[in-house]
Amino acid sequence: MDLDKKTYDAFAKLLYDRCGIALGDQKEALMSARVGKRLRALGLNNYKEYLDIISATGPQSDTEFTEFMNVMTTNTTSFFREKDHFDFMSAAVQNMMEEGRNKVRIWCAASSSGEEPYTLAMTFLESAQGFRGDCRILATDIDINILTQARAGEYSEQKMQGVPPQLRQKYFTAAGAGKDRIYKAGPTLANMITFSRLNLAKPPFPMKGPFDIIFCRNVMIYFDNLVRKNLMAEFERLLRPGGYLMVGHSESMAGGLCNLPSAGRPSVYVKPG
Repeated sequence: MDLDKKTYDAFAKLLYDRCGIALGDQKEALMSARVGKRLRALGLNNYKEYLDIISATGPQSDTEFTEFMNVMTTNTTSFFREKDHFDFMSAAVQNMMEEGRNKVRIWCAASSSGEEPYTLAMTFLESAQGFRGDCRILATDIDINILTQARAGEYSEQKMQGVPPQLRQKYFTAAGAGKDRIYKAGPTLANMITFSRLNLAKPPFPMKGPFDIIFCRNVMIYFDNLVRKNLMAEFERLLRPGGYLMVGHSESMAGGLCNLPSAGRPSVYVKPG
């Protein structure tokens, strides 16, 4: 089975139109290999048949489009990934507590399988000892299946490697032994987080905000500058004055994409006021 240029362009346009992911050129071989696995799994004869399926409307087509999107992107995440962001957040939360704040709102814009929002919850709780107010974390993702995993909050021993032992014991319950051991996020974490589906390429968003902290890391690498600029404008709208935006270390906001000034740390921005 060969993937011709016309069909590749149709796949790329569909992916961009629906979720803002820009493949660019020279990705034909990548798509051929990854989508080819879906063709074999579904017993299809060619790429055009698969394109027809994911271009249609209805639950089955939507489900398969999600599979297509997932094979063309990478859901790489881990607990306390790029730890300096959480160190910065910890200091920011402590400042909020000194100011007497009793309401904190945090948005994890690309939650994937949940490691990041649960890390945000642990970081807040450890940094706001004695807090008696209201902290809520909104965790969004475009993938319904990955959100289901995130809500379950269950992780293998391997995936928990980044969580210090004292935090595992404090915030997770463990079942099983050895390689079969599973850690489940306890109610202290789970009750702080609301998981919801959101397409970051389609602002404006329904949330009113304002958010004190927004994490949107390692997802804008899939967007072109137009989608990035619109998304950054929406982040600016939803941040409270003095609030922070954190993006991935590999995601440059140069070239007029971001109106927010740097907070003095790489990939951390602050809304003036």
